[in-house]
Amino acid sequence: MNFPRLRLLAALPLIVPTLVAAQPAGPGLPAGVARITSVEGVTEYRLANGLKILLIPDRSIDTVTVNVTYLVGSRHEGYGETGMAHLLEHLMFRGTPRFPSIKADFQRRGARYNGSTSFDRTNYYETFPAGEKTLDYVLDVEADRMVNASIARRDLDAEMTVVRNEFESGENSAFNVLRERAAASAYLWHNYGKAIIGARSDIENVPIERLRAFYSHYYQPDNAVLLISGKLEESETLRIAQKRFGRIAKPSRTLRKTYTVEPTQDGEREVTLRRAGDVQLVSALYHMPPGTHPEYAAVDVLVALLNHVPSGRLHKALVETGLASSVYGTERQQREAGFAYFGASLRQDASLEAARDALLRVLEGFSKSPVTEDEVELARRRLVNDIELTLADSRELTSVLSEYAGIGDWRVLFLHRDRLKRVTSADVRAAAARYLKPANRTLGMFLPTQSPDRAEIPPVPDLAAALKDYHGSATVALGEDFNPTPAGIEARVIRRTLPGGMKLALLPKKT
Repeated sequence: MNFPRLRLLAALPLIVPTLVAAQPAGPGLPAGVARITSVEGVTEYRLANGLKILLIPDRSIDTVTVNVTYLVGSRHEGYGETGMAHLLEHLMFRGTPRFPSIKADFQRRGARYNGSTSFDRTNYYETFPAGEKTLDYVLDVEADRMVNASIARRDLDAEMTVVRNEFESGENSAFNVLRERAAASAYLWHNYGKAIIGARSDIENVPIERLRAFYSHYYQPDNAVLLISGKLEESETLRIAQKRFGRIAKPSRTLRKTYTVEPTQDGEREVTLRRAGDVQLVSALYHMPPGTHPEYAAVDVLVALLNHVPSGRLHKALVETGLASSVYGTERQQREAGFAYFGASLRQDASLEAARDALLRVLEGFSKSPVTEDEVELARRRLVNDIELTLADSRELTSVLSEYAGIGDWRVLFLHRDRLKRVTSADVRAAAARYLKPANRTLGMFLPTQSPDRAEIPPVPDLAAALKDYHGSATVALGEDFNPTPAGIEARVIRRTLPGGMKLALLPKKT
């Protein structure tokens, strides 16, 4: 998993902020709160209604961050519902009967807020000056909109246009569209192949009733993780969290699980995109194991030694040789089988075929050019250092733990770090041989075309309008009633003898 820094570090400080270890369970816990486990300063508690609470105390800062993560994303959408998880994220900021102006209320309290939707989770977060009253207010709002959000038709109409604008903005990026097309070709059945933003027709037409049903099923305490970090007093924080969230009843419904498994890809696939643009793109997408799989650490290192600039293999093979202007590579550490995506951008006058061939030689050429110990060590060190920097920044740690909660369990962050430290060059070679192969590849190419010749398909016609007052032609005459008994047949038979002696029998009947 990539660990983007929230700020650029010009130099390492002499004193690195450290996370304060949680106190062991004891009589000071509020009623209804159970301590579950603790790992390196992060402590998990559980309420009776199933809500998980993670506390990440950090006395070195003067703010508090609250993050509510729901374990539902675009992976859970049904037919005609693409983009619904993201639409619901927008609607959650339209308020509740008790808190009709959530955004304005947050701003008055100096809180920075936002939300985001992914394949496996949706989260809402606020960062604000540390203070018991503000913390109480924020948790009150989050608890209320967990089960009492308005989800009204008028709000959907307003937010739909906002989301549609986001969709159109994404459509203007050839990079984004090519990645979406490659994923759609690679995933024939699983929702990881569908864009999180959704299809335009689904965004514009999803019924409000489906959004309400989606909300009431998944937005419940037993399907959520509450993360609180920063300058906080743990027992008081737990008391407020229990007061606000503990009154929500544990749902009686059985949470629906997804069960679609993408079949093993059985051959190379290729996508060509033609639309207006200034640069050419070539990319390759490969299926990868679930993000919690023990082998994923080797995948992480493999991607890191390929995509790094300037020492990565892709940069050296394509940029330094002049075949491409830039290269990229990323992996999606997901709850279920995700993917790695690589590519290059190049000028319009450059050879796309030459860049394609070089890209594939690097990605699928590890048998001829095995990874070295130095490559693995450098990539592993960068990845582990990124995680250690994240662990020293409670705000960023809160965000990253939200992602790992979405793929199965927040503790996987620490497990993944430990696995990274043990990755060997043999592990990376094995991962490259297993996954970076033609049969597992979906190739994507973007060809800038100022006037693409497309086949516009008309929509389903309005049959009610087409058939209004339609009566057809004259009524067809009915055939006669004929009784096919031997006597009835014999009475109708016309017999003739043709020249030459051939006898002819005819049986006339009106149809």
